[in-house]
Amino acid sequence: MASKLMNTYGRLPVAFDHGQGVWLWDKNGTKYLDALGGIAVNSVGHAHPRLVKAISDQASKLIHCSNYFQIGMQEEVAEKLVEHSGLNAVFFCNSGLEANECAFKIARLYGHDKGIEVPHIIVMKHAFHGRSIATLSATGNPAVRKGFAPYTEGFIHVDENNVEIVKELAKERKDIVAIMVEPILGEGGVIPLEVSVMQELRAICDENDWLFMCDEIQTGMGRTGKWFAHQWAEIKPDIMTLAKGLGGGVPVGAVVVSEKANILKPGNHGTTFGGNPLAMRAALETIKIMEDEKLPENAAKVGKKLKKDLSKSLNGFSGVLEIRGKGLMLGIVLDRDAHDILEPALKAGLTLSVTAGNVVRIVPPLIMNEAEADELVKRITPVIRSFLAQPKV
Repeated sequence: MASKLMNTYGRLPVAFDHGQGVWLWDKNGTKYLDALGGIAVNSVGHAHPRLVKAISDQASKLIHCSNYFQIGMQEEVAEKLVEHSGLNAVFFCNSGLEANECAFKIARLYGHDKGIEVPHIIVMKHAFHGRSIATLSATGNPAVRKGFAPYTEGFIHVDENNVEIVKELAKERKDIVAIMVEPILGEGGVIPLEVSVMQELRAICDENDWLFMCDEIQTGMGRTGKWFAHQWAEIKPDIMTLAKGLGGGVPVGAVVVSEKANILKPGNHGTTFGGNPLAMRAALETIKIMEDEKLPENAAKVGKKLKKDLSKSLNGFSGVLEIRGKGLMLGIVLDRDAHDILEPALKAGLTLSVTAGNVVRIVPPLIMNEAEADELVKRITPVIRSFLAQPKV
């Protein structure tokens, strides 16, 4: 029977039934090591007993009510995010795309308040910020953008790590109000921005009274070994967007702002579902688990070992160009399109993804221990070896 679903995903031939920790089981009882984590979402693993209990308890009390009323747990989650980021205030939404849309609105309002009629935001050529028209316009990938013109005006795309072009733009144009970066470009191929570049871009924003915005949707919430990836550069953004790992699997997005960027007023922005009681209970418990189990520190330790062991295990494979990333956000860069590696990986009991065509992305739950990291290396090495032994297409 023909599927009644729209044909928006190239799905793999497996349906999962349940999970536990870093493991998944399909409907036939086959066990898989989850190196994808729902695309960096299942930060505390599958079926964490504390998160399950919290969600179940909240569902029995109150799942949703409107932002017309006070939702106390929003304050609690906001306090946690402000505490860990050193920023000033939080807006809650449902997804990373929505968080980035809000960030763009703040930047435009900031520009209009300065008398700039058409505010512009500098973004990176290989960035991915979402699939709405505005976030797509800020995204650089031609394959993702193709077919959806006209795009929203107001975005200037520059090469990553090219600070000089940003300095030139600062001299030439008076309509720029912000820069947005991903500390590690996830969909762009797990490409880390150099610490010095992050610091220089922050300084340029200060010199020109621009907002510095970090899209931490994939890199945030402990993924790279610190609560937020920009902290490796010892800087603070004016706007930070979060989602993915924030709710442990329950959809939660957030925009965290400095005092300078805390300019939205009632009527400027809003959401029906954002910050509802169920989402906030999930986010609050996820953050508490991360604190109690020291998951950012675990991501740093296990990620360092995993990167080292992968480098050693794959050393000498002529088709492996590089292993890059930080913490538990790693990319194995191959010399060819790697999408055909996904089904062999499944047969080896391993879930992962391919991004930017040739980069095998590894973003497992942050609870992964060293023994599980060893198992990941054990499973992925022969898969990559076999894949690279085939003729290059």
